[in-house]
Amino acid sequence: MSRQTNIRPDISRLWSTLMRSAEIGTTPKGGLKRLALSDEDAIMRQQFIDWCEQAGCTIRIDPIGNIFAERAGTDSDAKPILVGSHLDTQARGGRFDGILGVLAGLEIVRTLNDHNLATRHPITVVNWTNEEGARFEPPMIGSAVFTKQKSPDFAYSRLDKDGISLGEALRKTGFKGEEIVSADQFDSLFELHIEQGPRLDDAKLQVGVVTGAFGVRGFVIEIFGETGHVGPTPMPARRNALVGAAHVTLAIDAIGWAHHETGGKSTTMRIRAEPNLLGALPDYVEMTCDMRHPEEAVVIDMLGAFKTQIPELEARSRCRIVVKEGWSYGGMRFDAECVDLVRTSAKDFGYSTLELLTEAGHDAMHVADYLPTAMIFTPCEGGLSHNEAENVTLADIEPGVNVLLQAVLRRANRV
Repeated sequence: MSRQTNIRPDISRLWSTLMRSAEIGTTPKGGLKRLALSDEDAIMRQQFIDWCEQAGCTIRIDPIGNIFAERAGTDSDAKPILVGSHLDTQARGGRFDGILGVLAGLEIVRTLNDHNLATRHPITVVNWTNEEGARFEPPMIGSAVFTKQKSPDFAYSRLDKDGISLGEALRKTGFKGEEIVSADQFDSLFELHIEQGPRLDDAKLQVGVVTGAFGVRGFVIEIFGETGHVGPTPMPARRNALVGAAHVTLAIDAIGWAHHETGGKSTTMRIRAEPNLLGALPDYVEMTCDMRHPEEAVVIDMLGAFKTQIPELEARSRCRIVVKEGWSYGGMRFDAECVDLVRTSAKDFGYSTLELLTEAGHDAMHVADYLPTAMIFTPCEGGLSHNEAENVTLADIEPGVNVLLQAVLRRANRV
């Protein structure tokens, strides 16, 4: 297959696009707060649509608010190549997480236009709805509905902390589309992302060739105790739900440490207690936890090991402990042919590479069960992400963007 490494994206133009994005939802410390389907997200979505239309793309929006911007191909029977990520952020997020992947997809379209270069397959830049899960849980709802792993009704029913449903937010922002878009309409997916970890930056390597994903199990736990006065209630009579949460947190943490030498980790991320008042014993706690491991079978065992401890934890805390709901993703290996396109493109440029699994969650992990999928990582400063200080440089992202363009071109022009 012929090489086209002489065709390069306009990295300065991409950077300007990224910096325009960084003006929408800016936080005092220079990061971004652009929660899914917030007013800020709606402004950024419209900006993205405007850019894509200026680049000659056709826009489709599905009922969950995923945005698909398509550059036509020459073969009417060839399915489009998806390229993209997400534009929503954490509450104190950075300027590049997800955003780089969407706007690099736009830059590919612009670059092909600059060179008047046609592709056999159409190229579709995608922005997935609610990847972060910072407003509506679980994360990656847009790609889960796209792949029919979750129903639209399930997604619409998700509530934020103010009791606003995702369905309401879609209607308010005007992004509840009517186009029926599903995975079987597409050929493949390529997602570019900052690593969100330190391995590339520490080793001063240019491109991460992502071969697969950690298995992930997220779950919500409810702990039921009994309220009472913190003063006169005797210790033997207490059923303090926060004590139950403490025992659960330590058990979750211990499981992570038991598997850390093989890459495992476990986290208690959030605790909400009621009535959460001075002078009153908490009678209810809701907590959100997460377990991850490179091997899907091991993360299943980790969750099982926790569940077998529940009777003992209940006895020690004198509270009832219930695993309320959960979600899972990852644990797969990405498509060998698509990964090899990334690997070969990086080699053609002479870039230094690292093959690794993604430990963070990405929409590509949902899509990979339904379409040939590959991911590319760029270094990020210190591996810092989900933080206002998240940072990359032009030199950090240019190799990954070049590789993305070449890999997509090769896939889009294959016979």
